[in-house]
Amino acid sequence: MQVNTQQDILLSIDIQQNLKQILAENNDLVEALGYSDLGSLVRNIREANSIFLLAAGRSGLSMRAVAMRLMHLGLRVYFVGETTTPAIQEGDLLWAASGSGTTGAIVRAAEKARRVGARVVAITTNTESTLASLAHLHVLLPAAEKQDHGGERSKQYAGSLFEQALLLIGDAIFMELWKLDGSPAEILWERHANME
Repeated sequence: MQVNTQQDILLSIDIQQNLKQILAENNDLVEALGYSDLGSLVRNIREANSIFLLAAGRSGLSMRAVAMRLMHLGLRVYFVGETTTPAIQEGDLLWAASGSGTTGAIVRAAEKARRVGARVVAITTNTESTLASLAHLHVLLPAAEKQDHGGERSKQYAGSLFEQALLLIGDAIFMELWKLDGSPAEILWERHANME
């Protein structure tokens, strides 16, 4: 049996404090968020023929998780860049996330979506960004950008708060869509991956 050293115990206490800091920052963000924009996002999702999600890096991992939940609802959803993602068309929705709102590939995707007549929803930390200006609907996420090293909005490294909030907001939106859909969990479970 392994015996924890004094250093192990101190590290454990520090980790607990870190987790409390992360949760406190997310709670602060919950209070500062503009919820009417999220209601509009729900409406846009429900009206879209197909939903395309896009983000890069760790934000992309969060958005992939959101895409999976939307798929569980039976929606036609794709993550941009996957080999099975079709062309976006008029009547579709691009839901793009970029902390800075300047990520090149994401901005180009939003430009393309607008050219073909698709709607664009953007989540950024910057209302003056290129992505925000391209969006039909912009959701401001009051989180630190990656290059914000001052620690005013977050003590976490880089865009961690933004990435965490994307996942949490995505799950909250999923819960609302699920409530509106009315399908029992057993129906959603039938769409869950079964080749694991």
